[in-house]
Amino acid sequence: MFKKIVLSSLMLSGSAFAGTDSSFYDPVDGKFDMGNYLAENAYGFLPVPVIITEPAVGFGGGIAGLFLHESEEEKAHRQEKAMASLDGGAQLIPPAMTAIGALATENGSWFAFAGHRHSWQQDHIRYTVIGGAGKVNFDLYSNLGGLLPVDKPVSFDTQTTAAFASQKLLFRIPETQLMLGVKQFWAQSSISSSNQIVDWIFQQTLGEHNTSSGLGLAAEYDTRDNIFYPSKGYLVSAEYMSYNEALGSDYLYDSFEISGQSFWPVAEKWTLAVAGNYQAFYAKDDALPPTVKPYIDLRGVSSYRYQGDQTATLQTQVMYHLNHRWTLSGFYGLGYTYQDNAVLNSSSVNAMTESASDELISAYGVGFRYQIARRYGIHMGVDIAFSEEQSALYFNVGSGF
Repeated sequence: MFKKIVLSSLMLSGSAFAGTDSSFYDPVDGKFDMGNYLAENAYGFLPVPVIITEPAVGFGGGIAGLFLHESEEEKAHRQEKAMASLDGGAQLIPPAMTAIGALATENGSWFAFAGHRHSWQQDHIRYTVIGGAGKVNFDLYSNLGGLLPVDKPVSFDTQTTAAFASQKLLFRIPETQLMLGVKQFWAQSSISSSNQIVDWIFQQTLGEHNTSSGLGLAAEYDTRDNIFYPSKGYLVSAEYMSYNEALGSDYLYDSFEISGQSFWPVAEKWTLAVAGNYQAFYAKDDALPPTVKPYIDLRGVSSYRYQGDQTATLQTQVMYHLNHRWTLSGFYGLGYTYQDNAVLNSSSVNAMTESASDELISAYGVGFRYQIARRYGIHMGVDIAFSEEQSALYFNVGSGF
């Protein structure tokens, strides 16, 4: 999550600083570039606007700031590599970065956050922490585990107010790209709805406030040549989290997630990318907040539109590099959800029968990227995506996965 926020905080940064200042132009190719300013700013701070086009919450925006913490020696080393070749410096990972910001959308949602990522001993120890608070208004599609008298999920509005904090500590296995460690997550929230029946169910089953607190194991294997916009290599990450009373959680459940990305340069100007994600949810309580279940995360599909006890996505993307600055792309993705439904048997109010439902959704689109900070390998651009029910415009930094 922290990586996404850091990447998102760079959206449209070029428009905020366009001008004639030579620090906004690359000394090698003479093109507009934010890399020199980002590295040489006395405070290491880059204020940028953020554009939000998420269908679930509507249009909106805000302001965010990114700090890249590099020593003078590290800056000089990166600059030396960037002057020597067009892709030089991009493979060097900043030892520390901090992001802060505040966002709001047209439907009344808002969010404020702060996060920090730090590594030691040449990235052999890595620590990430992020915290925030906000209010999110969006529609959910559910039958609330059979509590609503319908066979299929229905749409109803929700208002969720929450504060959260998460941290992850990873240690590298010597002489490998594998990192292992632990993750902790805490959140306190309240949820309501303008639908009186749904709101009554929320109050009876969840109460005024609820706390989720979990601890788990994390693993990551990363061979990508750049964390912001890879051209080759792959990333595989996995997490298993357990939420229980011993950790202060009001709800008992476990979750598992494994995801991967792979990038192949198939020709001089062509790159093929594939990304996959699988999540499983294991409930130990009958009453749980509806937002804790995983959902299909694809460009062109509204967040939380398709939830289930298990979700899986598979995406592919073809990128054509016009030159080292401009890239065109086309992408296609499939998402699958599987949901176990508890349904009351007509012969007895206490008898339960098990049923299951699944859904398959596809989305596709096109986009472009411009390399806005060459010495860091940071690309930004726009994607337009389509699914069966909607279309959406995204301002993205990175590959879009």
